[in-house]
Amino acid sequence: MTPTRPTHKVGKGISRRIESVASQKEVPGRKLKSAAKDIPTTSGTKSQIMMRLEKMVDEFDIMHGAIRSIDFDEGVFGAAHFEIIAKEDMQQLFEHDELGIAVIHTYIWYMYVTLMRGTELCNRFNFIAASRINATLITKNPTSVKNDLVDRFMAAGDNTTPSLYFLPFNSGNGGHWVLVAMDLSRLIVYYLDSLSGDWSKYPSMKKTVDAAIIKFRSKKNYRNRKDITWVRVQCPQQNNSVDCGFFVLRFMRDIIALNRIDIPKMYFEEYKSYSRAHLDEMKDELCQFIVDQRII
Repeated sequence: MTPTRPTHKVGKGISRRIESVASQKEVPGRKLKSAAKDIPTTSGTKSQIMMRLEKMVDEFDIMHGAIRSIDFDEGVFGAAHFEIIAKEDMQQLFEHDELGIAVIHTYIWYMYVTLMRGTELCNRFNFIAASRINATLITKNPTSVKNDLVDRFMAAGDNTTPSLYFLPFNSGNGGHWVLVAMDLSRLIVYYLDSLSGDWSKYPSMKKTVDAAIIKFRSKKNYRNRKDITWVRVQCPQQNNSVDCGFFVLRFMRDIIALNRIDIPKMYFEEYKSYSRAHLDEMKDELCQFIVDQRII
């Protein structure tokens, strides 16, 4: 879903920075990896935490058109960022519907706070806001999008050591989500799509990403010692029309959990496919995070 500003009046929004008690401890990605292997392979009924959050949404003003405005840590996207969450965003979790940008961003915030903040993983993985770089914006103003991408690269340091920039890319107008993961030091771009096909479906996206990488390296006076290599990863595939956003989130989650900068072309042995339970696990994580952060 492409980002839009809400036209309805803000209710009791949260404008302060929200800190998680749990996030004060370092939680290495490997903890997620071991936990993920123990989840069931089939999906059951809604979890207790999801039902609890659903009840909270029903009881509070968010059910009647109010929204929440949340300040993210600046480290999430390399700059100040706020996100707006409304009732329809919560329904995407409760009903397992197509994910919009608010849920995508909020789960990224969850990963940053729970897995990365205060650890060396912050030097290895970076996130790019999908609200700044997507097919709709590239069509309108590709130069502006390219410059935004360069600014994100510049905000993270010299990029001379291997690290990944995660870009959840949307095809526009509530369309398909794919993951683009960029290693600027090795000039490798990994493309993960839960449907068949490769980056040729989005030529303007590839052109913009390539141009931004080249411009960034020029600004840093790095030599372009070789061409940019794009790698289509044989990642798990969805079997319906709604799971692409969940898969993109799961891709990022697993890469961080495994602490891997190099993504195998045949993906990871640990995660050759995703069951519905793998996706439900993420929904429960996000529901718990929203409750803990007192967002509703």
